[in-house]
Amino acid sequence: MNIGIVGLGLIGGSIGLDLRSRGFSVFGVSSREQTCHRAIARGVVDRASVHLSDMAVADVVFICTPLGSIESIAQQLVPHLSPDTILTDVGSVKTPIVQSVSSLWPNFVGGHPMAGTAESGIDAAVSDLFVGRPYVVTPTAQTPVAAVERVEEIARSLGAKIYRCGPAEHDRAVAWISHLPIMASATLLAACANESDGDIIKLAQHLASSGFRDTSRVGGGNPELGVMVAKYNRVELLRSLWIYRDCLDTLIGDIEAEDWATLENKLNLTQDTRSSYGLSNSN
Repeated sequence: MNIGIVGLGLIGGSIGLDLRSRGFSVFGVSSREQTCHRAIARGVVDRASVHLSDMAVADVVFICTPLGSIESIAQQLVPHLSPDTILTDVGSVKTPIVQSVSSLWPNFVGGHPMAGTAESGIDAAVSDLFVGRPYVVTPTAQTPVAAVERVEEIARSLGAKIYRCGPAEHDRAVAWISHLPIMASATLLAACANESDGDIIKLAQHLASSGFRDTSRVGGGNPELGVMVAKYNRVELLRSLWIYRDCLDTLIGDIEAEDWATLENKLNLTQDTRSSYGLSNSN
C-alpha cells in the first residue's frame, strides 16, 4: 500500500518511520526542500518533494500540517487524487475540519492520534510514538465505511488504541483533557510573571522542580497550537474554561473561609478523579 504524508514534522515523520518499518511505501511532501532531504536521510519516507502532485500515487494520504492549513492543503490536493484515494488528517480539532474537508472529498476520515512530545520538526520524529496511545477516528453518517476501516487498520498497525466517535463528541472531550490544560497551564505561567518582587521571582525560578515542570509544560509549548485550538474549538474550550473558573472561585472561597474540612474533601475527590483517567501519582 502506498501512503502519502503531507507535513513531515513530529507526527507526520513518526507515522512515516513506523509505516515504512512495517512494509508500507511512504511518500512525503513538505514545503521545504531541506525537510524533504532530511526525511529521506532519516528513513522517514521512500521519497519526498515539495509537490503535492506526488500524492497521485497514494492509496491513503495523511495531512499532518497545522490545523490552520488542513483545509487549504486538502483543496490543493484534491485535483491530484485518484477517485479511490482515502484522505485523513491528524488535527486536534475535528468538527470544522471534518465539515470542510468532507465537502471537498467524500472519502475523508477525520483522525487524531493523541501522542506527541515537546519537540517539533522532522528531527523530532521517533519510532513507536503511537504505541499504546489513543488514536481517535471521527466518521460521520456519510463517511464511507471502507475508508474508516482502512484508516483504523493503519492506525492499529502503529500500535495505537482505536477509538471511534463523532467529531462533536471528540471536540468536547479533548477540550477537557487537552485544550483546557494548555490554557490553565499558560495562565499559571502568566500569574507567576505577575509577582512584583524580582528577588522572589528569581528564588522561585531556582526552586522550580517536578511539580512546576509538570503543570507548566503544556502552557510553555507551541503558541501556534494554543491559538489554533482556541480558534477552531472555541465553543467547547470556552465552556470548559467557564466551569474551570467556577471551580477555582469555589476553591478560593474555601481557603478565604478557612474551611479546611471542605477543602480536604475536595482534594480527596480530585485524587480519586485523577485515577479514573488511568493516571496515578507516578505519571
